[in-house]
Amino acid sequence: MCTNGLNLGQFKMMLDHIDDQVALDRRWVHKLYHAADDAGFGATAAVLKEVQGLLDEVRAQLAEAHDAFDKDSAAADGVTVSLV
Repeated sequence: MCTNGLNLGQFKMMLDHIDDQVALDRRWVHKLYHAADDAGFGATAAVLKEVQGLLDEVRAQLAEAHDAFDKDSAAADGVTVSLV
């Protein structure tokens, strides 16, 4: 369905895709953190721990964007086109 020239379903799917990608990246950073920590690379491990936190923040912001999009799309006054 399109509203105001935007395919709503596709947009939500793209937000979900980005969230999935960030979740995957976070898991890899977590693995790298443990590898660096186990090898005694404390400074590297500390930075990777910070990166994990930042990626968690990104996911939280994406969740907020998803919620905001749901509210915006529900309130949209534009033209709606549906496949019949």
